[in-house]
Amino acid sequence: MKKQVISLFAALSLTLAAGAQPQEKVNQRAITLDEAIVLARTQSVDAAVALNELKTAYWEYRTFRADLLPEMNFAATMPSYNKKYNSYQMDDGSYTFVRNNYMGMNGEVSIDQNIWLTGGTLSLNTSLDFLKQLDGDKTKRFMSVPVALTLNQPIFGVNNIKWNRRIEPVRYSEAKAAFLSATEEVTMTAINYFFNLLLAKENVGIARQNLKNAEKLYEVAKAKRNMGQISENDLLQLELNVLTARSTLTDNESSLKSNMFKLRSFLALGENEELEPIVPGTIPSVLLNYPEVLDKALANNSFAHNIRRRQLEADYEVAKAKGNLRQITLFAQVGFTGTDNEFKSAYDHLKDNQVVEVGFKIPILDWGKRRGQVKIAQSNREVTESKLRQETMNFNQNLFILVEQFNNQLAQLNIADTADKIAQKRYNTNVETFMIGQISTLDLNDSQTKKDEARQKHINELFYYWYYYYQLRSLTLWDFSTNDGIDADFEKIIKQ
Repeated sequence: MKKQVISLFAALSLTLAAGAQPQEKVNQRAITLDEAIVLARTQSVDAAVALNELKTAYWEYRTFRADLLPEMNFAATMPSYNKKYNSYQMDDGSYTFVRNNYMGMNGEVSIDQNIWLTGGTLSLNTSLDFLKQLDGDKTKRFMSVPVALTLNQPIFGVNNIKWNRRIEPVRYSEAKAAFLSATEEVTMTAINYFFNLLLAKENVGIARQNLKNAEKLYEVAKAKRNMGQISENDLLQLELNVLTARSTLTDNESSLKSNMFKLRSFLALGENEELEPIVPGTIPSVLLNYPEVLDKALANNSFAHNIRRRQLEADYEVAKAKGNLRQITLFAQVGFTGTDNEFKSAYDHLKDNQVVEVGFKIPILDWGKRRGQVKIAQSNREVTESKLRQETMNFNQNLFILVEQFNNQLAQLNIADTADKIAQKRYNTNVETFMIGQISTLDLNDSQTKKDEARQKHINELFYYWYYYYQLRSLTLWDFSTNDGIDADFEKIIKQ
């Protein structure tokens, strides 16, 4: 008994403590479709992912552009210490080992420029080397190269710079178009969540009204049953309708909370925000022409840039395979050099410093390996071209179907709107008719079902209209309501 009393007081204390905690205030917030779209584009995780992908592409493009500009480099070894034996050939041709103990330092400053036309590298260098013997007479020497011009040029090989200048701008244009399309796809996701919540809200409203009507009809039916105007079967059916309406309302309220949570999470809103979606009052009434839509899609969509980039990359792979058939490199350097025991004197009495080297590597017997690599690259290019043709056909076909669906959707929406009004009017009439006993409960239930289905269909048709509209915007990057292209200040967006 004592334990039970203690448990009771503990439970009462917890209840009072829970009741004493301040309840988080719930804010009612009406939200339109346009507001949901703006929030999705600025706050959603999907929008942040699209922005980061754009930034990655931007810096990759900036890196490519930097490769085309002169680059200044400083290289140094400070210091280099050696104490070891090295082989040494004597005058009679025999070898011996001599001990070396020295310290060296060197530094070089160079300005390097890639040559766009040939794919080589041209460098302007200046360097200084210092060497000090730590054994023997402990002398020190300086060697200077005040200026040297160096050329490193592959011959017959692939010009990587030329191909990058073709591919990278297309890749960046593809990334920019993909960002705009991704922004429109974020909008499509927001539309999906918004209309799911709107439909759930409408279903709750319908369920509440149906429950209210069912309870009212059941009360009237009980009075009629007492007067013997309806059968026991009809009364039981109406009582069952009340129970069904209560169950439906509970399910719909749960669905409303679930869809509200999904929209809040997607828009990055707080859990204390209770959203009240508003049915869009106006729609962009436009009629599209497929050839015009296709032209805009092929001009603006990232798909067109993607096709061009993949074709160039396939050609590049073939060029690299052909360039690997033989390797010839030209190295040339002209300049001046000087050497002395003192630093200043190392820059006096300079002498010519000239180096010319031509190295090559030509396979004599490789069992057809390099020729095979060329054939593989060519075959891969043909496969890529076939895929690109098929993807282009699929893209055009899907776009045609989407245009047809959008053009038909306006008529479907108008029909659904009219059907919604008629079904509601029919249901109201049947309720009044049932009250005077001229129709059965089956007819009343049928009109209620048709009324609910018509309302739901109207919301669904409205959703499809907006979804198709923004899907076309994402594919064409064109605003059909203003008849203008969709663009953005990418520099400003990236620096945010």
